[in-house]
Amino acid sequence: MANRDRTVRLQLLVSEKEADMIRQKMLQVGTANFSMYARKMLIDGYVIKRDFTELKALTNELANLARNINQIALRANETRSIYQQDIDDLKQYYGNVKRACTERLVKMIDQEN
Repeated sequence: MANRDRTVRLQLLVSEKEADMIRQKMLQVGTANFSMYARKMLIDGYVIKRDFTELKALTNELANLARNINQIALRANETRSIYQQDIDDLKQYYGNVKRACTERLVKMIDQEN
């Protein structure tokens, strides 16, 4: 054992579900040697990092739209009337949000390809 090439031990804890998933993946590649599998995946595997900045911006826009709708609904319930300008503004804001969503999603898809 003194002539081992690998002298550094790495350890990690996983849940029972994660352990089952690892075993299934090991079966898929046809190996029962966890050490070899883990070493291969840790060295040659790749990490996918997603940037959700655009998605967060879209979520904020949708939250603003929902807030505007709620404000108009509250005013309509209080006064029993609604202004056409409010409806027009809401339609325009909805169109802007929809356009922004489409543009950002297309941009995200293009970046992945």
